[in-house]
Amino acid sequence: MNLKLQTFDLFINQTFLFLNYQNLNALYLNMDLILIFTGFLLILLGLVGSFVPIIPGPITAWLGLLILYQTSFLASDFYFLAITFSVAIGVFILDYFIPMLGAKKFGGTKTGIIGATLGLIIGLLFLGPLGIFLGAFTGAFIGELIRESSDKQTALRAATGSLIGFLTGVLLKFSVTLIYAFYFVKIIWTNRSLL
Repeated sequence: MNLKLQTFDLFINQTFLFLNYQNLNALYLNMDLILIFTGFLLILLGLVGSFVPIIPGPITAWLGLLILYQTSFLASDFYFLAITFSVAIGVFILDYFIPMLGAKKFGGTKTGIIGATLGLIIGLLFLGPLGIFLGAFTGAFIGELIRESSDKQTALRAATGSLIGFLTGVLLKFSVTLIYAFYFVKIIWTNRSLL
């Protein structure tokens, strides 16, 4: 092979490598943006899930953090992800016990808690955000009346306990999810120069 052909071949190979490198960087950037957008959507869904009992808010927001750590510009932080996952699972488990504790403290029963959950869903469908509070309270009250229809005072007290327990669980879930949202934004802001 002559020298001109070798030089041309080297030039073509170097150009091809350069173009592949540029395309690869563009691909990484596009994938990173898709991962950031997906993670952000999961954070928003987690915030909504703090109020809607069907969506586990903190766990959904944690998935947003996990997806953020799949980007090419972030190194994996096992300890951060493990601690935030443990908190999300802990809050998820506590969310089942807090309304029961609130209802029990005020003399409520399992029927009142079921009524509060059903009332929340129905209230949310028909009254929007206001239905979260009114539906839970009304559902707990009706649930307690179904169980013991003669004692309206106890049903009202139990409905109040169910509502307080429910709102405590919502506040806990919302707080944790809001902290996850803060970390999500902080991580992106800190690493914005790498994007």
